[in-house]
Amino acid sequence: MKRTIVFDTGPIISLATNNLLWILKPLKKEFNGDFLIPGSVKKELVDRPIKGKRFKFEAMQVMELLNNGVLKLVDDLAVKEEAGKLLELANSIFRAKGRDLKIVHEAEIEAVALDKLRDSAAFVVDERTVRMLIEYPEKLRKKMEKKLHSKIKVNKKNLHEFSKRTRDIDMIRSTELVTIAYEKGLLDRYMPKMPNAKKELLDSVLWGMKLNGCSITRKEINRIVKLETK
Repeated sequence: MKRTIVFDTGPIISLATNNLLWILKPLKKEFNGDFLIPGSVKKELVDRPIKGKRFKFEAMQVMELLNNGVLKLVDDLAVKEEAGKLLELANSIFRAKGRDLKIVHEAEIEAVALDKLRDSAAFVVDERTVRMLIEYPEKLRKKMEKKLHSKIKVNKKNLHEFSKRTRDIDMIRSTELVTIAYEKGLLDRYMPKMPNAKKELLDSVLWGMKLNGCSITRKEINRIVKLETK
């Protein structure tokens, strides 16, 4: 089976709003595999915004990537069925004030399902809740308790089943993508004529991704910049 990487909606939006969608083409060539999105992600990136005004141009840019094969749409029944099971499990794991908490949405879970069924090399996702639910569900529970000021009960059976279905998923963020692009010299065109140019460039790109939705902390950004520019 051909190597693949699956994308959630958020990372592509983060790249688009930072004028960095173009890096996907050379990164795909270097990866020598397919960059995939499920149907629900396409709806969020193209089908809905193309009907409006605010994000219409970004939607057109994503359309170009799909038309040119940089991104590949996968919209099949097996993915939808697996996504339905995962969505039902995920949104019945935590319960507060007598009701189940709906913590994830169709598009991100469909991307999880696609990653699982294709055994992808990586799942690119910026959204913190999905990442924590897969990697650190107990931390997510505590975080939600603090936010909601309410005791949260855990359906251990559903959590176990969800974790079993998602345990082999390897996640990265859009910040990892742009760091790879930086390492490969793809961002050299933006190198400023100023002291500590490399450090300033990488720092600016990572902060751009953070401020447009990527769940990365200031401490993580500083660590990446330090490692990459030492």
